[in-house]
Amino acid sequence: MNFDFLQTYGQYFVSGTTYTVGLSLAAVFLGLICGTLLTLLRRARFRPLAKLGDAYVAIVRGTPLILQLYMVYYGMQQMPMLVAAVLAMTLNSSAYISEIIRAGIEAVDKGQWEAARSLGLSRGMTMKTVILPQAFKNILPALGNEFIVLIKESAIVSVIGVHDLMYNADTVRGITFKPFEPLIVVAGIYFVLTYSLSKGLQHFEGRLKVSD
Repeated sequence: MNFDFLQTYGQYFVSGTTYTVGLSLAAVFLGLICGTLLTLLRRARFRPLAKLGDAYVAIVRGTPLILQLYMVYYGMQQMPMLVAAVLAMTLNSSAYISEIIRAGIEAVDKGQWEAARSLGLSRGMTMKTVILPQAFKNILPALGNEFIVLIKESAIVSVIGVHDLMYNADTVRGITFKPFEPLIVVAGIYFVLTYSLSKGLQHFEGRLKVSD
């Protein structure tokens, strides 16, 4: 195998990695906001709204990301491909993050609800000031794992022309007529990203346990 092409085309992999990490960060950040709102919707006392939230989560989790990406990209044809990619990944991520937050809320001791309500806090204030802060502390490792998953799944955006790591690797393959070596480089980059984040999460989880 010959990796001399990196001297000329190494920048393709650098810019592709930047796109990949940026897409994943944007999707997990926006997904966290949307996922939180979606979780609150699913816990609404007005049952039709709660059922609507449950249906959204079920549909998104029950269909592949590439289908959702195509539906956003071709359904909103005036939308730039990068925006479409972020939107599709956000809509997908919000459903999974909603499930993570739901599990975090249910993990909070019910006595916290009772104590807050006995102090005169409303249902909304109890959720905002007592339950959600504790739930978010519990789910931080799971949110980190969601970010790792998004980094790997973001490779799918290359099919609509977003210049992420996978798209740029295919470009280098076409220019150099080397079908295999660029894939080795991409695999190494993905591994370094995900492995580093995994180790960082393990360290962070350890710190959380010590603080408890």
